Amino acid sequence: MGFFALRRFGFLWVCLVLAAAVTVVGAFSAPKEKAAAAGAPAKAAPGFLDGVSVGPPSAERELVGLWVPYLSLGGTGGQAAFEDRFQHIAQTAADIGVNALFVHVRPFCDALYPSEVYPWSHLLTGTQGQDPGFDPLAYMVDCTHRYGMEFHAWINPLRVRTEQTPSVLSADNPYQVLDYPGYFLETGGAVYLNPAYDYVRALVAQGAAEIVEKYDVEGIHFDDYFYPAGGPEMDADAYSAYLETVETPLPLEEWRCANISALVQEVYLAVKSANPQAVFGIAPQGNLQNDWNMGADVAAWCATPGYVDYVCPQLYYSFDNPALGFEEALEDWLALSRCPEVQLYAGLALYKAGTDADGGTWLGQNDVLAREITRARSAACSGVVLYAYDALESETAAAELENAVAVLAPADSGP
Repeated sequence: MGFFALRRFGFLWVCLVLAAAVTVVGAFSAPKEKAAAAGAPAKAAPGFLDGVSVGPPSAERELVGLWVPYLSLGGTGGQAAFEDRFQHIAQTAADIGVNALFVHVRPFCDALYPSEVYPWSHLLTGTQGQDPGFDPLAYMVDCTHRYGMEFHAWINPLRVRTEQTPSVLSADNPYQVLDYPGYFLETGGAVYLNPAYDYVRALVAQGAAEIVEKYDVEGIHFDDYFYPAGGPEMDADAYSAYLETVETPLPLEEWRCANISALVQEVYLAVKSANPQAVFGIAPQGNLQNDWNMGADVAAWCATPGYVDYVCPQLYYSFDNPALGFEEALEDWLALSRCPEVQLYAGLALYKAGTDADGGTWLGQNDVLAREITRARSAACSGVVLYAYDALESETAAAELENAVAVLAPADSGP
């Protein structure tokens, strides 16, 4: 389905909310040995958002964000080294006018904080499940706030492991604990949670609520990883189980989108129940067709209250990119129906600055990002987010960064 067709389907999803969504509260029960796949979408029950604060708090300033991937946080050197590294990250970001950090805190179905749902991340000690002896997230939130910036907890909702990372999963990893194989997708040597199941969606939602309940974060943030690339065989059993439950089933791609939308809605409700002031947003790919292919019905999320507070499409293109230019991609997003509660940020590719990416169209100029920031403002975007921290210290990106900083609103720095 092309993105123009996707727009047509967007209004269908305005009326569709998955009945399988479950608000997560209290203790989390053990799964049954078998579970039914998610059913077809159904119209929302009246009042399903009653008592829930819809939309983000009123923004008092333009958001200038920076993604901090897990690889930027340092290795296994212990508490002092970790905290020194993050303090440097925060200082560097604040110095260029950043006012919101989007920090990877759950990259592989594991946690950079003490969790009752997920094991400790291997990134802290080299061994998944091993307690590092301190709470990295507590320090990062406090440090970020001392520099006058927001902290958004970035989690990858479905990824358990890639082909080689983590090399060993801990005994308390959900992949080792859950005894129903349908809860997981395995493709190309990688493992992902399967969002077709109520239990899996509840697990992800509970994990998001846990962060909001325990830490003074401004929000929960998803990146663009949903269904991995894979053919019908990847989730054939779950889809077959679904086909047995309905008279008029959805095609596979629409069913996958329904499952992801159920997950997104459930996370939204869990976050709002834990803290109505916390925001939940997603950074989909900038190409609408790619989003649909991985199960992300961004048209529904934008047009319908109760899914997200913002979308931040990864508009990682130069203006002259021969495959898809920045202006064309931005216009596609602006053309989507978007309810007033949903803000639009522009994700920008700082990492491409000065490189031969996009057919070499970043070369020979040093104001691509500055022009993209200006264009995003003229389109009434609520802010921009730069990918990613490491490029701040890259000589290749230095000239582009200097020009971009010149057009960014300044932010206070220093603890």
